[in-house]
Amino acid sequence: MAEKMALAKAINESLRRALESDPKVVVMGEDVGKLGGVFRVTDGLQKDFGESRVIDTPLAESGIVGTAIGLALRGYRPVVEIQFDGFVFPAYDQIVTQLAKMHARSLGKVKLPVVVRIPYGGGIGAVEHHSESPEALFAHVAGLKIVSPSDASDAYWMMQQAIQSDDPVIFFEPKRRYWDKGEVNTEAIPGPLHTARVVREGTDLTLAAYGPMVKLCREVADAAAEEGRNLEVLDLRSVSPIDFDSIQASVEKTRRLVVVHEAPVFFGSGAEIAARITERCFYHLEAPVLRVGGYHAPYPPARLEETYLPDLDRVLDAVDRSLAY
Repeated sequence: MAEKMALAKAINESLRRALESDPKVVVMGEDVGKLGGVFRVTDGLQKDFGESRVIDTPLAESGIVGTAIGLALRGYRPVVEIQFDGFVFPAYDQIVTQLAKMHARSLGKVKLPVVVRIPYGGGIGAVEHHSESPEALFAHVAGLKIVSPSDASDAYWMMQQAIQSDDPVIFFEPKRRYWDKGEVNTEAIPGPLHTARVVREGTDLTLAAYGPMVKLCREVADAAAEEGRNLEVLDLRSVSPIDFDSIQASVEKTRRLVVVHEAPVFFGSGAEIAARITERCFYHLEAPVLRVGGYHAPYPPARLEETYLPDLDRVLDAVDRSLAY
């Protein structure tokens, strides 16, 4: 039976199901237990599963991830929360030099089924180090899977699939969408973890996005429809690996592509998508692949946040430029 719930609640229910199903699953992080996390995503879990399964850690991100690696080596499946995106960098060394490399270093003998949850992105008026989108930094590292859900259903099922993965998964949660509600069917898996899906059919241009920008792209498609333009919206869902086959299939139909993400455009994931799709679809494209994202600048104070982040007008401008070719 489908149930309507907020994205944050869907993650909570998914973690609850994982804790119930597998005694080797543990949840760790700063304030995840008694407080239930700063966004209350883990609310009630420690009360129901105890302090040995839902663990309040010290304020030490490197130690949190390092401990999770040790637990994974002993057969556990740790789910680690990094409280905010900008706090992950003390743990970056553990993630890229240990977590990502151990499988290859051991010639496949050692698996590290660790999920690192990172609330990311802007739109909540937070201060510095609380609104970054660092997904490209992790996508560049071989050995890591990088995913980001855009709605409650994907949040529930992608978390299940991430926990079940024998490889480490960086799970970027779009914090501005935590309170958006959607239908979640807890008995019907929507699809493989790293497969993109079309969330709106169209013929004139493809908008490709993931995480917090999927909702914006749907709004852009609605606005464009009022002008007689039929845009397709593709939810990428995964940043590493990227489902290039689905992007290619969409672009071969629409012949135009605009990639949208909150992270800076410079060296962002959109650059890799643009390069690959240009190679794959050169003779199908009617216009160059365009990108819309944040600026190559430190994340600004809250009063300038809406200027920094992609919005309806900036994406529509890219659509106009593409269709003008």
